[in-house]
Amino acid sequence: MSHPLIPEILNLAAPVAADLQLEVVGAVFHTHQVPPVLRVDIRNPGGDISLDDCERMSRALEAALDASDLIPDAYALEISSPGISRCLTSDREFVSFRGFPVMVQTSQPGHQEWFGNLISRDETNVYLNQKGRTVSLPRTLIIQVQLHEQHS
Repeated sequence: MSHPLIPEILNLAAPVAADLQLEVVGAVFHTHQVPPVLRVDIRNPGGDISLDDCERMSRALEAALDASDLIPDAYALEISSPGISRCLTSDREFVSFRGFPVMVQTSQPGHQEWFGNLISRDETNVYLNQKGRTVSLPRTLIIQVQLHEQHS
């Protein structure tokens, strides 16, 4: 389950990224680490993410977060490109990553994270293969679908 501050952090980070011609694709707040680590994944719609893009976003977002006082205690900020934790958004990505392991985060009470291999997405549902069983998740309940690294 994601940290309760993530929606507010994303709302704060999106316009900061837009000012830099970047996009925020996700965020995770690892509060079990000391200090806690806030990782924000960005992408450059015009091409590959550079180290300069990450540095610019880090400076701008750190200033915005400090001014907002959203996170009152000490934390470490990491800016990175999505890599394996990449969120799937376009129809092309859902076709390209068919069969890949994914994690689907939903707003469904009681069961908010679903893991399985991506089968497909249509107008109403996302379909996963969970150990040979097809699971259908309504798109209206889906917060995000992201590639998930399987650990053996």
